[in-house]
Amino acid sequence: MGMAVASVDLLSEKAAMMRESLQKSQTITDNVVSILGSFDHRLSALETAMRPTQIRTHSIRKAHENIDKTLKIAEVILAHFDQFRQAEAKIREGPHEDLENYLEAIDKLRSNIQFFGSKRDFNSTDAVISHANNMLAKAISNLEDEFKQLLSSYSKPVEPERLFDCLPNSMRPSSGSPGLEGDPSGKNPSHHHSDLHNNNADAVVYTPPALIPPRILPLLHDLAQQMVEAGHRQQLLKIYRDARSNVLEESLQKLGVEKLNKDDVQKLQWEILEAKIGNWIHFMRIAVKLLFAGERKVCDQIFEGFDSLSEQCFAEVTTNSVSMLLSFGEAIAKSKRSPEKLFVLLDMYEIMQELHSEIEALFKGKACTEIREAAMSLTKRLAQTAQETFGDFEEAVEKDATKTAVTDGTVHPLTSYVINYVKFLFDYRSTLKHLFQEFEGGDDSSQLASVTMRIMQALQTNLDGKSKQYKDLALTHLFLMNNIHYIVRSVRRSEAKDLLGDDWVQRHRRIVQQHANQYKRNAWAKILLCLSIQGLTSSGGGSGTGGGDGGTGSNSGASRAVVKDRFKSFNVMFEEIHQKQSQWTVPDSELRESLRLAVAEVLLPAYRSFVKRFGPLVESGKNPQKYIKYTAEDLDRMLGEFFEGKNMTETKR
Repeated sequence: MGMAVASVDLLSEKAAMMRESLQKSQTITDNVVSILGSFDHRLSALETAMRPTQIRTHSIRKAHENIDKTLKIAEVILAHFDQFRQAEAKIREGPHEDLENYLEAIDKLRSNIQFFGSKRDFNSTDAVISHANNMLAKAISNLEDEFKQLLSSYSKPVEPERLFDCLPNSMRPSSGSPGLEGDPSGKNPSHHHSDLHNNNADAVVYTPPALIPPRILPLLHDLAQQMVEAGHRQQLLKIYRDARSNVLEESLQKLGVEKLNKDDVQKLQWEILEAKIGNWIHFMRIAVKLLFAGERKVCDQIFEGFDSLSEQCFAEVTTNSVSMLLSFGEAIAKSKRSPEKLFVLLDMYEIMQELHSEIEALFKGKACTEIREAAMSLTKRLAQTAQETFGDFEEAVEKDATKTAVTDGTVHPLTSYVINYVKFLFDYRSTLKHLFQEFEGGDDSSQLASVTMRIMQALQTNLDGKSKQYKDLALTHLFLMNNIHYIVRSVRRSEAKDLLGDDWVQRHRRIVQQHANQYKRNAWAKILLCLSIQGLTSSGGGSGTGGGDGGTGSNSGASRAVVKDRFKSFNVMFEEIHQKQSQWTVPDSELRESLRLAVAEVLLPAYRSFVKRFGPLVESGKNPQKYIKYTAEDLDRMLGEFFEGKNMTETKR
């Protein structure tokens, strides 16, 4: 019990101590709060006292910042004014002495205009900008003059010799003329094709000339760029066109290009026209591969970065020159058609085909559309005219009414002309392929074979008509034999053999033989009757009177007078045949010898037999040499004079 009371007393004592501590803590807290309140009051008073000073300090700092900013702006403005004065001074000097710095001055002037344009809040800005714009306009005007002067001074016509030096060696003319001479006969087809194709077979390299020195092109480019940026595209285009267009035309004129229309072409003799066409083919190559290619390069470099302007300038510079060239081609295509023009038309068509891809590449873009279309139009017109001329030729061959007299039965000029014509067709097989595909379709080989056969048939039809002019049937068949043999031989020696085939060749060889047989029948049948025993013996020429030893006893039934008449008739007829047929011609030596041999194989045995059998009747009488004038050897020798075309005079046919 005592222990419990002690514990309570202890707790009470501790509680009393805690109350006392709390009271002291509250007193301290109250004191601190009182002190803090007093301090806050004094701080507020201090802030109130310092606020005016702070405001003045902030204003001073802002003022310094504004002053710094203004000074910096002023420095920039002054720097631009300084640039402006320098640019103005340079522009007043002009571009001629120092073009590079002049262009820099223009750039600085543009920069100043842009700068002051953004500072509209400054006084006098408008006046500065106006003055700068006036200076810029003057500067660009000076640039236009400089561009024009520089371009004009370096734009000179290209001399032909310089162009020839740019050609491949195989195409350079040996003399002053770039063309090939035409065939003066006017009968043989053009030779330009084979010559040009031989040239094309070489490793050809075309090197376009530098129409303007390379060192000048960058200057012209810089000038052009400034003018474009100043909005002077049209002025630039006009200056460039006026300077370069005339120079390009003069270069072509120096070369020999003429602007001829259809009437001009129609008045020219064929020999002159053919030569001009050959030259035109060369001119087209030179113009496209050298002059136009060089002009394109100049345009691209001067107007680099301005593709549409480059194309427009190139189109306007070349339009007249292209027109000058194409007008001649159009005039030829539209002129009156004639067979000899077919091959030059094909030559012209070929060069247009050859240059097609280059024309498309050079004259690219919308601005050159008309030029490309004009070139394509000429190509198609040449193809169409060639096709029509082809048809005309076939018809002309069949209906040819040439009055040229071939009194000796030799190969007619029409035959050799047509065969040469057909031979030349095979030089144009690839070209004809395009024509046949474009106008007729189908395989080119079969089309060419069909056309060739039709031409051959047309020729034979015409020859049949011409052969009927002869009154002597023997000469009729000799004429047909000669001409068809010439056709067959020519075909066998050319590419036409593979096209027409062996059957065609064999069939026409048989026709040649048939005419040879008809010639022998018509020329020699009558004279061979003189050597027949028919009508000389009582048995009417039975086999019992043939052979024998030639004695009078074996021909007791033959009349001496009739035998004499037979010998006289034979002599007269043979002499007449000899006189005529030694004037006739078989130009092929093998055919000539073959025909002589065929006649000799029939005539000489018959003559020997007749002389052996009936000669004694004449030899026993007076003047036997009057009747037996020739030995078989004499006849053989005289046959050797046949078909030589000797002593050609006006003879009856």
